[in-house]
Amino acid sequence: MPKIHQKADWAHLRLTDRIEPGVRALLVGINPGVRSAQTGHHFAGPSNRFWKLLFDSRLVSEPITFVDDARLPEWGLGITNLVARPSPGIDDLRLQEYLEGWKTLEQKIDRFRPQIVAFVGVTLYRALWRVLGHSRAPVIRPGFQSATVHGARVFVLPNPSGRNANFSYAEMLAAFSALRRALRRGAAASSEGSSASAR
Repeated sequence: MPKIHQKADWAHLRLTDRIEPGVRALLVGINPGVRSAQTGHHFAGPSNRFWKLLFDSRLVSEPITFVDDARLPEWGLGITNLVARPSPGIDDLRLQEYLEGWKTLEQKIDRFRPQIVAFVGVTLYRALWRVLGHSRAPVIRPGFQSATVHGARVFVLPNPSGRNANFSYAEMLAAFSALRRALRRGAAASSEGSSASAR
């Protein structure tokens, strides 16, 4: 069992990124919740469906939970947050935190060069549009977006929180499955390219 920190000290805790060279998709959350800060693991909220969605969509090959987040690179996945500071919700995040988080995220993308950057939450992606100075975000639906970051394609997933009433589980699963298919296509294309260059 992970160690649970008491309320007095969780606000100062930070999660460890789970990113290794060769990750094909970098999953980006907005910021850690209290439970994640207390346990030291990503998406640890008891009602969060993130880990179930990873398995049901076949992004991972076996059922895993938040305590297994360090294993994500085994499946070509990395995970980080836009804002490192944990909070009970996103309402108290400051504009400066978004801006600083974006600069740090860009550096991670530039360093690890994933094929896809998947923002976990339509609200997160919409907020980024606003804080980066765009007058209005376009209509955002789960799936690929028109933007790229350091050559990585941008993908948006629904927020898997149990409090997200905007998407059914089936809709969430469809988006996670679409990400898995995109990664499979990318791997196939990369393999074909390597074969062609070897001939």
